[in-house]
Amino acid sequence: MDWVSSLPAVNASLNGLSTLLLLAAYVQIRRGNREVHKKLMLSACASSVLFLISYLVYHNSSGMTKFLGEGWSRTAYFFILATHVPLAILVVPFAVATLTFGLTERFDKHRRIARITFPIWLYVSVTGVLVYFFLYQWFPSTR
Repeated sequence: MDWVSSLPAVNASLNGLSTLLLLAAYVQIRRGNREVHKKLMLSACASSVLFLISYLVYHNSSGMTKFLGEGWSRTAYFFILATHVPLAILVVPFAVATLTFGLTERFDKHRRIARITFPIWLYVSVTGVLVYFFLYQWFPSTR
């Protein structure tokens, strides 16, 4: 399964795409463009679901990747990872609730929970890209 080795880059790209879509959706809702915001947020959700599928396929096939960096890079990597993983788990029910409230036009609840969901989701998508760079670009392990 040679193609599986390319999935970390795909995963990072999907996380990066989610970041850009989230930021664009934020700009559009601030401008009052609800329809464009909705399309961008649905696209961010799709990107994140594709990421999750790809992530699970990769780790089911390849297992975990050991981080080989030392010193400051090890501290930075494990700090990012220690915040990224629990927030990535936490954001899922928040994103589902936020999406549900938006699609059912319960905008008061949607706005209230989106104020929590947005920064967490944004952090998770950005740190997901950073984890990729730490593991596969800056301090690659030999398998």
